[in-house]
Amino acid sequence: MTVKTNERPGTRAVLRHSRMSASKAREVLDLVRGLDYTRAVELLDHTERGAAPVVAKLLRSAAANAEHNDGQSPEELYVASCYADEGATLRRFRPRARGRSTRIRKRTCHITIIVARMPEDQIARLKARSAAQNADRRARRVAGARRRARADEAVEETTAPEGAEAAEMAEETALPEAQAKKAPAKKAPAKAAPAKKALAKKAAPAKKAAPAKKAAAPAKATGVFGRIAKKSTRKPSGEDRS
Repeated sequence: MTVKTNERPGTRAVLRHSRMSASKAREVLDLVRGLDYTRAVELLDHTERGAAPVVAKLLRSAAANAEHNDGQSPEELYVASCYADEGATLRRFRPRARGRSTRIRKRTCHITIIVARMPEDQIARLKARSAAQNADRRARRVAGARRRARADEAVEETTAPEGAEAAEMAEETALPEAQAKKAPAKKAPAKAAPAKKALAKKAAPAKKAAPAKKAAAPAKATGVFGRIAKKSTRKPSGEDRS
């Protein structure tokens, strides 16, 4: 006897009157049907569909119902069934040419997701796979740490001789300096101060006598008297000589 889709055992979550068509929701539901809960959530988070966030939220709600109401672990759940039914259709109208109008159908749907516990053998396989993956990751981490430690040791071994040589050279140069500091410095013999020669003061040269100033020229007469003087100094003309 076949079991109907809406009668399958498990924990369910229902979203009613979602503002999208049932065909758009079914495209996303077909991706996660039969997958385990962890894989289904990862797939929905990276699906570029408008219905993907709605279905992911509904799937998390179903897992939370199973955890709190039935005491089941989300890691042991899988999507047993999921479907979308058509809901009420909202009818709107848009005016068109020549006084006519066209109908706009805004469809809705009811989405249902049912999660159930996986069979024991499948749970055991998943646990073994998870343990193997964890062991592989740990082995890679340990191997990487060992490689880094060996590389650091090799670097230290190559730099150690250079450091020893530098230390020896520093000691060799430091010994003579220390000995030079300990030995008292010999005082140089004092040199006799040379006799100071008497510097003969040179006689200051005699200052040259300043040249005698020229006699000041008589002031020129100005005005009427000047014109008279000019006339008197003018040479007589021929008439006057006769």
